[in-house]
Amino acid sequence: MFFEQRSSLKSSVIVRSIVLQRFKKSLADAPVIKVGKYDYFVHPMTDGIPRADPEVLDEVVKEMLRIGSFDCDVILAPEAMGIPIAVPLSLELRIPYSVIRKRGYSLPGEVRVDQQTGYSKGAMFVNGLSRGDRVAIVDDVLSTGGTLRAVVLALRSIGVEIVDVLVAVEKGNAKERLEAELGIGIKTLVKVEVRDGRLVVLT
Repeated sequence: MFFEQRSSLKSSVIVRSIVLQRFKKSLADAPVIKVGKYDYFVHPMTDGIPRADPEVLDEVVKEMLRIGSFDCDVILAPEAMGIPIAVPLSLELRIPYSVIRKRGYSLPGEVRVDQQTGYSKGAMFVNGLSRGDRVAIVDDVLSTGGTLRAVVLALRSIGVEIVDVLVAVEKGNAKERLEAELGIGIKTLVKVEVRDGRLVVLT
């Protein structure tokens, strides 16, 4: 029994070590540019450029399926780079997805979300949700937390329940602050930071 337990533990460690292997390697190779004073990394999962490796996207989606809670009515994704994550999740789970757009349509029930990131600010718009709807939010990056905070508060203002929040890349220390402030759990796949102009994968 002891040897079976040790073997099982060893197997789980090996599995964890190879999860997201392609994704982590591609992040370590991502260029970092300055947007004002903000260190901005450029990667296919977060910017759509350069060309995206479908194997990397597959890793991200499969890991979100593994750790996520999708007992929801809608998979909700902020424009733009939450969309490539939401679509395959929607296809796999057969759950509708909706996009928080950066333009308004003046449809009935539209909700404006004023958001500010480390390098920009502006308005986004939620459509097609109503009181009692249950959503899982998926996105590409959590950095300052400005977008996620604004989205969560806007959804709560119309009585939408947030079942889960999943983000591909965590940069900075906003996650713990937002979890405490908003009373939600945020699941991130990989944590990174910029050191000496390079992107370093921490977990």
